[in-house]
Amino acid sequence: MTEPVGKVGGSRVWQHRFLDAHLDQVRFPDGSVGEQVVIHHPGAAAVVPFLSDPAGEDPQLLLIHQYRYAVQGLLWEIPAGRLEPGEPTLTCAHRELLEETGCTATSMQSLTSIWTAPGFTNERIEIFLATGLTRGESKREADEFIEVVTLPMSRVLRMIESGEITDAKTVVGVLFAAGFRAGR
Repeated sequence: MTEPVGKVGGSRVWQHRFLDAHLDQVRFPDGSVGEQVVIHHPGAAAVVPFLSDPAGEDPQLLLIHQYRYAVQGLLWEIPAGRLEPGEPTLTCAHRELLEETGCTATSMQSLTSIWTAPGFTNERIEIFLATGLTRGESKREADEFIEVVTLPMSRVLRMIESGEITDAKTVVGVLFAAGFRAGR
């Protein structure tokens, strides 16, 4: 009988506000043991916000153009953010939509969930489709530098195809919405 696959030891080596880095000893499927670094993340929610009917002709989306230090520049993104302790992903989705765009949604439907980078983090993002938007005032955090932009789905899809939109959650969320929801 082989030993079970998974963590056999390790410890936290670094901690910040909401992230922990662990250096774990892991038993792999072939029975060998090695080290893995894992960044523990509380999870997140992201929102594909539609200003018009997603099934209509060339529906209007809200995207954010946001400065991201890690990539040293601006990225086109859908609104998203990390979960607060004990917070349901749906609650987080509504909160992040309001904080980043100033909008509230009458309908929020789960599209899919993704692992962002499973080679080194357990971050999982649930992606929602939001409709019935009402505009209001945003409540951004101090480190969020965001421009909210309205774009037609056809333009957003061209931006993904051309490589202008490269943020993974945005690519997955928009393509999922375009392929599996808006087209139905």
